[in-house]
Parts: sequence; structure tokens; C-alpha cells
Amino acid sequence: MPPDDPRQAERLPPPDDLSESRLRRPRRWRLPVLLAAAVLVIGGAIYTGIRSRAETESELARATDEAAVPTVDVIHPIAGAPDEALVLPGNTQAFSDTGIYARTNGYLKHWYFDIGAHVRRGQLLADIDTPEIDQQLRQARADLASAQAALKLAEITAERNENLLKTRSVSTQDRDNAVGTLNTDKAIVQSREANVAQLEELQSFEKVEAPFDGIVTARNIDIGALIAAGGAAPARELFHMAAIDTLRVYVSVPESYAPAIHVGATAAVTLDEFPGQSFTGSLVRTANAIDMTSRTLLVEVDVPNPTGQLLPGAYVSVHFRLPAAGRSVTIPANTLLFRKEGLQAGVIRDGKVQLVSVKIGHDYGDLVEVIEGLAGTDEVVLNPSDSLESGAAVHVRAQKDSRAAP
Repeated sequence: MPPDDPRQAERLPPPDDLSESRLRRPRRWRLPVLLAAAVLVIGGAIYTGIRSRAETESELARATDEAAVPTVDVIHPIAGAPDEALVLPGNTQAFSDTGIYARTNGYLKHWYFDIGAHVRRGQLLADIDTPEIDQQLRQARADLASAQAALKLAEITAERNENLLKTRSVSTQDRDNAVGTLNTDKAIVQSREANVAQLEELQSFEKVEAPFDGIVTARNIDIGALIAAGGAAPARELFHMAAIDTLRVYVSVPESYAPAIHVGATAAVTLDEFPGQSFTGSLVRTANAIDMTSRTLLVEVDVPNPTGQLLPGAYVSVHFRLPAAGRSVTIPANTLLFRKEGLQAGVIRDGKVQLVSVKIGHDYGDLVEVIEGLAGTDEVVLNPSDSLESGAAVHVRAQKDSRAAP
């Protein structure tokens, strides 16, 4: 419908022109909006990049700082120390071991025991035929009888002269001569008696007897053999005996362990011939002196052997129990640092390492006994680096069981 006002009608664009102007009007704001949006996107991207880079640099700095602080494993020392067994070699010896020699000359008449025989003290081992001694004894006894007869006559003469002197029938000189003869005959009789006693003693040695309870370990003579008295050449040993009810074991203990060896201590003795079995002995005496050549202390261990199971001359191992030092702890050997200050160990205190000097007691191989410097509550660094310094900060790696272990 045409407008009422002709002027208004003139101002209105034609219908087609109106639609075109409406469409063009929004296009004037599109470019600024797009530019603003682009600026925002670029700004956001730049901010995000800068922030990400800052976070990356911060994370890298933290990682660098973390890498600069080493991570260590720690253990807690074990209170006390394991019982240490000092094992040393030795040889069994008979408690008494001696050769039996003849004390008189002659020929072997008979022997009664051979090797391995168990004999008692005083038991007859052999008889020796001594014809020379027998003949000398018979002559000595005859000389004694002659001397005793002369003595008896001298006693009668001296007594008679003493009585005659009272009536002055003999002179004083005669009386004195009779007394002198009496004293001389007495001395001769004593000499003859001593000679007879000596020969009787030699004759008693015809009986060869066992000097102690033991076994015969050797028989070196046979019937008819010529026997020479004594223990030196040309005499030879008749028998050899050993007492094995108790065996001696002599052991050389190194000087470093000598202070721990005490008389009265027990020791276990083992032999390869008896696996899994040990024999208990007692330390009965020591030399109380260090051998300057071997730097060892000689000790004697006596082992009861009532059944004779152990034999003299056997190779044995003697196990001594050494006492541990009081208030000591045990740590692995790989916790120690060898520095110019001496042996040290790293202990964690307030997140830092403190190097403390330690004093070692016994060395057990993988473990060592520390008698000074550490307590059971300390955290000791395991496998410390050679570059580890006191006061360095460290991280402790968590462990399920941080007790000392080899």
C-alpha cells in the first residue's frame, strides 16, 4: 500500500535496495572480530608455550637438584657379634709315650705281649736271661759271707782284749789294734752288702715290666736276642708303649688370638674320619710365651679317650670359641671406607652423611665386628662411594629390611 506521505515515500529505498543494505551492515564488524579472535588465540598460544616452557625448566631444575643429591641404601648394625670359632690344626699324641729298654745285659728268654696289647702297670712284658749277673751275684754273696765271718772274729778279739786290758794281761796297743781291725771288718761287710744289693737289683731287671697302663705299640726283639743295658747305642728298644686313655693335642695359636686363650676353656676336636662327630677337650696349659720364630702360642688340649676310638698321631682340627667384645655391633664389610684417617663408616644424621671412625674387633669375612664408633640404632650407608664426604646431603632408599646382612 503506498504511503500517505509522498516525502516519506521518496526517502524509503526500493524494496530490493533495502534488503541489500541490511545484508551489508553486519559485514562491517566481521574483520575486527576476526582480528580480535586471532589476537586472543595467538596470545593464548604464546602464554601456554611460555608457561609450559617455564614449567619444563622448573621441572628440569628440580630433576637436576634431585640428581645432585645421591640416593643411598642403609643398614642398621646388629647388636653383639656371632660366636667366632678359631679352627687350628693339630696332631693327637699319647698322654704317655715311651720306649722300654733293658737295665741289664743278657739274652731274651721270653716275651709275653705283642703290638696292640693292652697291659697294666707292673705287668710282665719279657724275661731276660743274665748268666753273668747271676755268677757275679753268687760271688758277691760269698765275699759278703767271708767278710761277715771276719767281722765276727774281730768282734770277739776286740771284746777279749778289752777284758784282758782290765787285768793288764795285754797292752793298750793290742787292745787298740783289735778295735781297729773290728772297724775295718765292719766297713768291709758294708761294702760287700752294697755290692750284693747292686747285683740283686740288676738281677731284678731280668723281669721287664710295664711302667704304666697302656698299649704296646712296638716290639723290637725276639727270643734269643742279645740284650744290652741302657738307652744308648748299642742298646736297642725292647718295646714301645703308649697311654691313650687321654690324648694330648698341641696347637700353635696365632699371637693375635693369644689373649683370648685361657686355661680351663673347652675345645671341640674333629677328624675327617668321623664326619659330623666332635670330641670335647679341655685346654689344660699354655707355654705362657710367644714363639719368636712362628709368632704363636703353644697350648695343650687334653681329650678323654676311654674307648680308644682316637688314635695317637691322627691329624685333627681344634675349634676354639672366642668371646666377643662387650657392647659391640656387627656390620657388613662393604660399609667400610678406607681413608687416611683410618677405617670409617658413613652414618645418616638429619638427612646428611657423617663419617665416623670405627674400631674393628674380629673379621668374619663378609661381616666385621665393630667395638667402637657405632650403635645399633645408627643408619650406616651400604656400599659408600669413595667420593662420599662428611656433611653431604643424601636420600635414603626405602627398604623392607635394613638389618645388617652379609
